[in-house]
Amino acid sequence: MKIITDEQAQQFKDFVQAYDSFIIVGHKEPDGDCIASSLGVAAILKKMGKPYQLISAGPFKRTEIKDYEKLFGRQATVLQTGKKTAMIIVDCGEFKRIGEIFSQDTLVMDLSTRPTFFIDNHKTSSPESLTYIIEPTSPATSYLVQQLYEKLVGPLDKDTAQILFFGLCTDTGYFRFLEENSSDIFMAAARMVEAGVSPRTTYDTMTSGKPFSTRKLLGVLLERSTQYYDGKLIITYETQDDTRRYGGEGRDSDSLYQLLLSCVGVEVVVFIRQETEQSCTMGLRSKDQVDVSTVAASFGGGGHKNASGCSTPGTIDELIPKLLAEFEPALK
Repeated sequence: MKIITDEQAQQFKDFVQAYDSFIIVGHKEPDGDCIASSLGVAAILKKMGKPYQLISAGPFKRTEIKDYEKLFGRQATVLQTGKKTAMIIVDCGEFKRIGEIFSQDTLVMDLSTRPTFFIDNHKTSSPESLTYIIEPTSPATSYLVQQLYEKLVGPLDKDTAQILFFGLCTDTGYFRFLEENSSDIFMAAARMVEAGVSPRTTYDTMTSGKPFSTRKLLGVLLERSTQYYDGKLIITYETQDDTRRYGGEGRDSDSLYQLLLSCVGVEVVVFIRQETEQSCTMGLRSKDQVDVSTVAASFGGGGHKNASGCSTPGTIDELIPKLLAEFEPALK
């Protein structure tokens, strides 16, 4: 993992000092790392005396981030050039992934010309700005924000450490996804624990409070799982009828991936959800060598080597053959 340089931290500081106020936004359908990164950047701006808006297009589907929803607006207020308002986009490298955050009556410049700073750790990120910190070797965007805070502000206070620790844990599967060269990550985590973070409380926040219906749905998805390429690939799916029956809140896809990836010989798991009659979302996870981000990118998405996703036109029956074709070179 590459550590943020003093030059990168100075670039971010110069960007903040150049503008009067900020809109902080992450990708639509936020996860824990997205929310934590947003709040971590907000803590930096607060220390630097800069006003900001926390914006998220939502929806806040994940149980573990529900308590943070009240801190975020759904639409940004008027942006005018004379007001010197800039955007900071976290855990995302493209404008299209932030969703609809401006109402029709909002006066806003073309986003491609809006002063914007991107902070992201996704391999497939392609920042649409000249000002950014993109580091795919970082296990979480929260870790990048932690480094910025420590370089520009100083030691973390307890509240900021708590939210950034939560973001780091959600994106690393509570450290399960880290490789052998991760000592810097654990030292960063130790600094947050020294600031007063409770690892047990964070774990409980991540894993508790799931509706019983999600456990029933998990059983359906496991029963429906199908193996391909001599068991190397498993695909399962959720229909619109499933969503109506079991609800769309508090899903626990992490448990699904964990259970299926633990099977002998499995290298990749794909979960497809039929969102509308003609569109799906897909989550892709792999163990080691298979780069699922390239497959996700072929469907208009992206992410990390071992964890990616996308929203794409099509039905489940249409997408499964296409997925098999995409994975054939790596798995057959």
